[in-house]
Amino acid sequence: MTTAGTTQRDRRTRYDERMFALMNNREGAALYATAARRRAAVAAHVALTAASVAAGIGMYAADQRWPAFALLALIIPWCLATGVINGATRGLLELRTHVLDERQLAERDRVRARSHRLTTYLLAGAVVGVAACVRFGQVRTENLLVPVLIAVFVMHWLMPMWVAGLAVRDEPTEESEQGPEAL
Repeated sequence: MTTAGTTQRDRRTRYDERMFALMNNREGAALYATAARRRAAVAAHVALTAASVAAGIGMYAADQRWPAFALLALIIPWCLATGVINGATRGLLELRTHVLDERQLAERDRVRARSHRLTTYLLAGAVVGVAACVRFGQVRTENLLVPVLIAVFVMHWLMPMWVAGLAVRDEPTEESEQGPEAL
């Protein structure tokens, strides 16, 4: 839809500009400058997520309050790890579609497709795991339903960010930008 020569894609709101500036802020670039640091950030995020899900499920299953304190203690490091991954990807999954260029849109589609495949494998593994627990472990399905659904939901929600964080390439250095003719 066009109006007076502009398209919906050309209109950025103040929110879009703020989010773009935030996601492309290079102040924390040292935290994700190398592939090893990005892998470490994703691994830390996965571990913090697993601990948070375990604490949440622990509150539900044990009907105790102490896992809530563990969950509260995990929130700040989890948010920091999320920020590192979002900074490394330059907001690939957080920015709205009309803010991204064609290359970024194609990359986002690749990340989503890859994460969808991985989530499908995890869902299949969850089905097999639950079936094995019920068949061989004498566990009632009702006892597994909520924890497995929560874990699968969280994996489905965060898998695109983890895949994007692992797929990011290193920024070109000044030497590689000059090319071989500069030598």
